[in-house]
Amino acid sequence: MNYLQLQQQYKEESLFGRYIALKHIEPLLSQYSVEVIGFSVLNKPIYQLECGTGAIKILMWSQMHGNESTTTKALFDFLNFLHSETPESQQLLRIFRFCILPMLNPDGAALYTRENANKVDLNRDAQNLSQPESQILRAVFNRFQPHYCYNLHDQRTIFGLQHSEHDVKPATVSFLAPAYNEAREINEVRLKAISVIVAMNKALQALIPGQVGRFDDSFNLNCVGDTFQHVNVPTILFEAGHFPKDYEREETRKYIFTALVAGIQYLRENDVVNNKTEDYLNIPQNKVVFYDFVYKNVKINYDDNEKIINFAAQYKEVLQQDKVTFEAKIAQVGGLENFFGHITVDAERQVYTDGEYDFPNIERNADFCLGKNIKIVNGLVKT
Repeated sequence: MNYLQLQQQYKEESLFGRYIALKHIEPLLSQYSVEVIGFSVLNKPIYQLECGTGAIKILMWSQMHGNESTTTKALFDFLNFLHSETPESQQLLRIFRFCILPMLNPDGAALYTRENANKVDLNRDAQNLSQPESQILRAVFNRFQPHYCYNLHDQRTIFGLQHSEHDVKPATVSFLAPAYNEAREINEVRLKAISVIVAMNKALQALIPGQVGRFDDSFNLNCVGDTFQHVNVPTILFEAGHFPKDYEREETRKYIFTALVAGIQYLRENDVVNNKTEDYLNIPQNKVVFYDFVYKNVKINYDDNEKIINFAAQYKEVLQQDKVTFEAKIAQVGGLENFFGHITVDAERQVYTDGEYDFPNIERNADFCLGKNIKIVNGLVKT
């Protein structure tokens, strides 16, 4: 199957970029059979969409963190595919029953924040259930009684996969079969999640080799995935990450769609009994190894001494008039021996100046000059 061609065919064109709020998805939901299953802290509706009549039940939810919108876009691409009335989609709807919460945290989505309106991380509220959004998800889980759960997230550009000293790639997609106990043992339930991840990884390696990671599996029962795995429902964490130059996450969106389709295909075609643990553990664990920008071999004058340094800048995502803008800020000076830049600039010992200081200061805008010929504006070399 040509997953990328399929995604282009069923891509929901009305959704684009990083800022996806309730007002963007409500017009799309009107074409489906949806139900308002509760309300957020700020009284925004939380929608549930069910489709399919099959025996295998899959619960999916996106934007538990309001500023993590890539998987929401991919979900609507996937929904377009499911409702395409092709023989393949009709077969999937006969085999599976899907319950989808496309935006669990509409308040956080509107504000472009990780937390909900009460500044609570919903993915740390699985035990306390202190927030209405957490209570809604648990109620859906208890009622629907899924056979699998898909917990859909984004991860920051800082995560990468270091295959060798000089071979490092961004973690464009990462997965996790969460631990169900402190010992992080692998039982039959977790093994089912692992098997699906291995199938999704196989499909993605053909498209983005070396750019699929495995997320840290430290056990925390306050996390939703760990809790659901703990109560014996195979749960898969998706993390949509960075693809080179793709800060709007439109490329990454394609690979999340690919993973969704490939995983469902695997469940359709296979009795999930084979032990895929070794294949799963061979997926490299993603680590914090990237900054958005690294500037190397920069000369500074500090306390009347000339020094050659490396420093880094990182984008901050800022919501302005319903659009996310990227503002590069200096994030680290020195200590970059084990870090890489999505963009690297070699200053070749040119002198740093920003019009006010002769050395980079953390949290200042990444607007400066390197010698007379290199001008940096918002992190990028201005041509």
